[in-house]
Amino acid sequence: MSVKSKIFSAMKQIAEEQKVTLPPLEDDLSLNETGFDSLAFAILVARLEDELGIDPFTIAEDAAFPSTVGEFVRAYENVPA
Repeated sequence: MSVKSKIFSAMKQIAEEQKVTLPPLEDDLSLNETGFDSLAFAILVARLEDELGIDPFTIAEDAAFPSTVGEFVRAYENVPA
């Protein structure tokens, strides 16, 4: 399963748990439009760290939080091995 697929799967699971209606996940979808609040994003990042073993937002000194779903996915895909 690709990193993107794992992220989308986690987002769908969290949306269900948080009773959020998640729009279709597209790269250009604004993270604000996902319906996730700060708690949902914190849960997402924590779950992805457990599953993928990385948190790209604490690794890089100059990490900026992404504004779209595509940028969020790329943050995980572009972590150096």
